Amino acid sequence: MRDITLSDGFCFDYEYLLSPQLVTVSDIDEIGAKLTAAHQGVGIIRQTGRAAGHLSKDGRPEAVLFMQLPYIQDGSINTPASIARLKEFGQAMRNRVDAVISFGIGGSYLGNRVLFDITGGELWNQRSQQERNGYPQLYFNGNNIDPRSVQELINHLRRQAVRKIAAGQGKLTVNLIVISKSGGTLDTMACFLAAYQALTESADLIDIEVTAVTGFPSDGSASTLYRLAEQHNWTRFAVPEGVGGRFSVFSNVGLITAACIGFDIDGFLAGARAMDQACRTADVWHNPAMLNAACKFIAAEKYGRNIEVFMPYADCLKSTAEWYVQLLAESLGKRLNRQGRQVCYGRTPLVAVGTTDMHAQTQLHQDGCDDKIVQFVKIIEWEQDMVIPAVFTEPLLQDMAGVTLAQAMEAACRSNAEALAGDGRPSAAYVLPKLNAYYLGELLYLLALSVAYEGELADVNAYDQPGVENYKRRLVVKLREIKNKNY
Repeated sequence: MRDITLSDGFCFDYEYLLSPQLVTVSDIDEIGAKLTAAHQGVGIIRQTGRAAGHLSKDGRPEAVLFMQLPYIQDGSINTPASIARLKEFGQAMRNRVDAVISFGIGGSYLGNRVLFDITGGELWNQRSQQERNGYPQLYFNGNNIDPRSVQELINHLRRQAVRKIAAGQGKLTVNLIVISKSGGTLDTMACFLAAYQALTESADLIDIEVTAVTGFPSDGSASTLYRLAEQHNWTRFAVPEGVGGRFSVFSNVGLITAACIGFDIDGFLAGARAMDQACRTADVWHNPAMLNAACKFIAAEKYGRNIEVFMPYADCLKSTAEWYVQLLAESLGKRLNRQGRQVCYGRTPLVAVGTTDMHAQTQLHQDGCDDKIVQFVKIIEWEQDMVIPAVFTEPLLQDMAGVTLAQAMEAACRSNAEALAGDGRPSAAYVLPKLNAYYLGELLYLLALSVAYEGELADVNAYDQPGVENYKRRLVVKLREIKNKNY
């Protein structure tokens, strides 16, 4: 078995990624000089907060500071005071606020969703207040401009409010957390404004509070959302400068709603810290982020693996795959390299979930175009597990009896990896000893640092998103045209 296993048990298993039929040791050796330069480039970002060639969307030098985030210390982005304030905010929700709606899109949604899914999961809102330890229900919106989803959520909250008043328990209290650095994010603000208006009109049923997570004043200017929050005396948290949305899960942006459900913030950042320390070595064979980046860079550039399937073997990690899709696509999908030469670099990321997509996508992965690299996420010890019982006597069902669901899941993942490897199709696995905040922090930080390394290897700016800005400019024009027609 070929792997890098950290002292805490986290493992990057590259057994089926590095082999004579796939990426080879000599392939790694051939890019030795590039790896040295990439490690130096990442080190410079870590030390100075500056990435070569990176500018903001308005053409000014912009810091890259996500590597600060695991470290809770004065003078950093996450300070003892800022983390304490997040925790206090979450504690203030308990047994007081009935529901929270988190409005955000991109990293402002996906990071929060990941932390929610491993803490509460899809049935969190069906638990009683006691079962939630006093924490509120949590809903997500503003991650798509979908009028039906906004209206259905408002109707649902109104029904809850009617039931609460009928039970003699007073009005429903709802906190709207709106996350937008500028306050001008169309998707987020449109849904927030619609919900805010509708809930305000239901003041006889619902008390609303608003929390703004936005850009704080700098150079004498403040974001639109900050000015609104100041005007209406809403609670405010800062979107940090120098941290792109796809890296923001380790900051206020990702931790704000997690605090509302009792997520282990300290453990999460401790895991990210441990991974950052493990990836400071220049030895590629002991640096999981650098080796991960090197193998994928070679697989793409030399062997045409231009699609990456991210396939966790856990339902609650599907949103992690969705978070990774944004991270990979926005960071590495670039038309130009840092010298301005057209390279059109990047892999197309796909979300899959095992074992669900072994019955949907694996046929393509196994027998379709040989252009994919598959990345598994596995959990060794599940907090809850069940033995498949010998309820019936049919021979096929007896073959399953006595095996736990977790053991069956692991066997399915191993079978998938072996079948792919048998056809010379590469895969690798991130192996988490347990699914908790600490190991999740290690996993997400490893992925973030991997794209930083690969950006250096491919000589592309992993921190801008010019393609996104292109459509945004067009959208502004179209909205103005629609508004003029309506009036």
